[in-house]
Parts: sequence; C-alpha cells; structure tokens
Amino acid sequence: MTSHTYSRERLAELLAVAPEEDLVSTADACLSDGAALTVLTTPEIGCIATQVREPIGHVRFFLGNVLACHAEVRLDGTRGWAMRMGDDRAAVLAAAVCDAEVAAGRPNAGHVLDLCARIEAELGRADAEEWAHIAPTIVQFEELT
Repeated sequence: MTSHTYSRERLAELLAVAPEEDLVSTADACLSDGAALTVLTTPEIGCIATQVREPIGHVRFFLGNVLACHAEVRLDGTRGWAMRMGDDRAAVLAAAVCDAEVAAGRPNAGHVLDLCARIEAELGRADAEEWAHIAPTIVQFEELT
C-alpha cells in the first residue's frame, strides 16, 4: 500500500485535475469487488462565480463564471464527492467514487492515493518547467549606495 496521505481537500484538488481515463480505470478498480454504489447526486453541470484577489491591494472581485460539474456517491456506506471544471460527467463521477474509496479506507484506496501522488508530481514538474521558462525574464535591481 502507498505511504501518501492527503487531506480530504487536497485529495479533491488532485482528483479534480486527474485525466479522465485514469480516474475511470481507478474507479472501476474500486468497484471491482462488488461494492454497493449509490449515486446520491448525478453529475450536474453548472456555473460558479469565480472570485479572485488582486495581488497588490488584496481587493477581491468577481472574475466571471466558470463551468463546473459535481457529483456525490455512497460507496459501501461512505459518501464521496467531487467537482471538476468543465462538463466531464464520467470523470466527476469516477472522482467521487475514488474519494469515497479513500474516505472509507477500502482495499483500492492505495491505488487512488498513488494516482494522486503521480498527479501531484506532474503538477510540480509543470510548475518547475514554467518557472525555468520565465526565469530569464526576471529583472534584478541593484541596491544604490
């Protein structure tokens, strides 16, 4: 089993950006033992008002609406929930199943956590690549004495 541990919030964040095919295959593995699955909220698509904070004055303002999809399930008595940007119903349902698998500590929770660790590493690499790309544009000022 995996040694990765995530808060429920971090787990939801990583599942929200995982590729659909990875989520679906992981959710299929979670359901392969015949676990009782109840869909409490079918995948619903809607708009979320996105609020951001201006970095200098720290003033909050509404940037616009973002399309999102959410779902909620019960897997062997444990609730799972997920939300993803966009309208991918299959991915959000699979992410909810994965969330419930981890919350319940079921047999395939390690597979879900391994997927999240892989996504986290990919995000870290992408962030490092972006910084490496923009680093040459950073302006360094000398202190005047």
